[in-house]
Amino acid sequence: MSNVTSLSDRKTKKFLGDFHKQEINFDLKKLKNALNEVLKIKGFDSSLGIPHFAAISLTQIPGDPESIKGSKARGVYWTKPDSTGIEVSRDVNVDESKYTEFVKDFEHTYFKEVVDELKKYYKLGRVRLLLKEPRSTLSWHRDPEPRLHIPIVTNPGCLMVIDKTAQHMPADGSVWVTNNLKYHNAFNGGEENRVHLVACVLDYKFN
Repeated sequence: MSNVTSLSDRKTKKFLGDFHKQEINFDLKKLKNALNEVLKIKGFDSSLGIPHFAAISLTQIPGDPESIKGSKARGVYWTKPDSTGIEVSRDVNVDESKYTEFVKDFEHTYFKEVVDELKKYYKLGRVRLLLKEPRSTLSWHRDPEPRLHIPIVTNPGCLMVIDKTAQHMPADGSVWVTNNLKYHNAFNGGEENRVHLVACVLDYKFN
């Protein structure tokens, strides 16, 4: 069972600037077992056009398996790719509010329980398992909404940087919401894969 406060009392454990640790915890052993179960069914999709990054979608638009393929597995983001500092958009807009159906192939896993529990406290968009390969980083970019993270596999060399602040999120069953509306990246400086459950959060406000 997860240890969750009531909706009316929900608050963060720690306000660490743009990293908010939530008063929710899940069973790490069950999370890792669920990851292994999913990987037996479907490997990480590494054909998304971003080096050293891959995803497995846990939710989709009802009845629409195409909604979790290609650019729709990534979604729109903004970046400043060169020395001009001019911001450009990448990928396609995604209507996060439509991603309400849990992918049937994974319904037997603990992830279904986790997502159902999270939905009691947050309005979620897409929920994905995101892979960051060893010794690699994401681009410097911003997203349309905050993101909820549950680290499943990590190491001390994995950090997320928002603006100028770096934070390691440990794999201990904890839940974090990060301010992805600001420019940020994530890097894995270790020698093993980093895997987080990541959900788009549509009703979370950063002051």
